Amino acid sequence: MRRVFFAACLFAIATATRSGAQEPVRTPAASPSPHANPILSETAANGEPITTQIYADEASFDTEKRLGVFTGHVRVFDPRFNIQSDKLTVHIHKEEGQGLEKAIAEGHVGVVREKPGENGAPPNRAIGLSEKAVYTSSDSNVVLTGSPRVQQGLDTHIATSPDTVMILNQEGHLTTHGPSRTEIRQEKSPSPSPSASATPTPKPKAKRRKKKP
Repeated sequence: MRRVFFAACLFAIATATRSGAQEPVRTPAASPSPHANPILSETAANGEPITTQIYADEASFDTEKRLGVFTGHVRVFDPRFNIQSDKLTVHIHKEEGQGLEKAIAEGHVGVVREKPGENGAPPNRAIGLSEKAVYTSSDSNVVLTGSPRVQQGLDTHIATSPDTVMILNQEGHLTTHGPSRTEIRQEKSPSPSPSASATPTPKPKAKRRKKKP
């Protein structure tokens, strides 16, 4: 039941991100404290700023180790991914302006990675559920462990061993190491409308010849 709830929240996060919303979808039980909304900023390779927003009930920081720990209804909004979990440990680059180095999410983890579609096509979205996820900025990979499962479109990849590891890269491609099961669904083709269905053409009735007296 808890995993179903998190999946529903992930759908809400993905929808908010697609519409350009920066604020998370809040529920009465998951409303973050106003003081626990730190913002991390860094600069991408193309010079564009990258802002990471973290929402949580509790937060603690170690400035010397450049370490942050967030607990309680944690939600992360970042252009590269969205994450929610029970706990999040963030490692910040020692160089100023370098931003996030590594993020470790633990407990009922949900991850959304989305790549814009080409030529106006809908975005390619991957939604992952696991007990732990680690994002590393050096390769931009998200590594899911602890009975992970990832949904991509209509396809779902499910670990059949708790030791299976799934890796989502920046392009939304999935790599699985260990036993897994893949469920491939197909959308039902629309049934033809009654007006479009072919109707048999009635045969003309044969004329009866009158018998001569």
